[in-house]
Amino acid sequence: LLFGKNPQKFFLQARIRCARFKGTTAVDFIDMKLIDGNIIDQVDKAENFVLSHIKKAAKIVMFKREEVWEYPPDALREAIVNAVCHRDYFISGNIKIAIFDDRIEISNPGQLPEPLTPSMLKKKHDSIPRNLLIANCFFLIKNIEQWGIGTNKIVQWCVEHGLKEPDFEEIGAGFEVIFYASEDILKLIPEKGKVDLKELRLNERQIEALRLMINENQEITNKKYRHLFGVSDRTASRELKFLIEKGLIKRSGKRRGATYVSK
Repeated sequence: LLFGKNPQKFFLQARIRCARFKGTTAVDFIDMKLIDGNIIDQVDKAENFVLSHIKKAAKIVMFKREEVWEYPPDALREAIVNAVCHRDYFISGNIKIAIFDDRIEISNPGQLPEPLTPSMLKKKHDSIPRNLLIANCFFLIKNIEQWGIGTNKIVQWCVEHGLKEPDFEEIGAGFEVIFYASEDILKLIPEKGKVDLKELRLNERQIEALRLMINENQEITNKKYRHLFGVSDRTASRELKFLIEKGLIKRSGKRRGATYVSK
């Protein structure tokens, strides 16, 4: 499971099923992925899938670019690691990650080991790993804590992010973590997520162009930049190139027909 090239040859159920659904019900899906391979790699692949399907907001306010993820990535990764590490590998069924417009559900086969209950996970509690060798390996590669604080950290990260506390539930023969999205992601932007554009030596034309791309979701071309700010072709090209070099925008298309959008 940990280091084999194809552990599914022996544990067919050792997979993660990821899906991004349309809306708030598991009816129509936008994207779906079945993740296999060793369980260490599965964590990274599942995390990448989730991050590719959640929002990352940004806006320009008073010469500052502010950005934030819809959910705290550390909390999501911790929940994925817990699901992989503590699931019951003798139950047929896969770990499931379901992404909806208003929440993320991460579930795994196997209920909590006794005497743990879902309500205990938000308090100080003992660490009772179901799969001791797997848990120890994940601890050694610094993917989990051994002291039973992982779920407490998940709650803490969500609250610090401005979200409501996640729910921990036992459903049937499995366990599930539910993360809830914010109604307005822009309200989640913390002070540490702000970038002072003046310190990046952007001029007011570049800041305004960036505001249009981020706040109003506009595409900018060299021609549009010249028209908006009354500058030459050479100046427009130089200033747009500077924004690309700072990692604030990206270019799409060839030279004459190129468009610029926020990252």
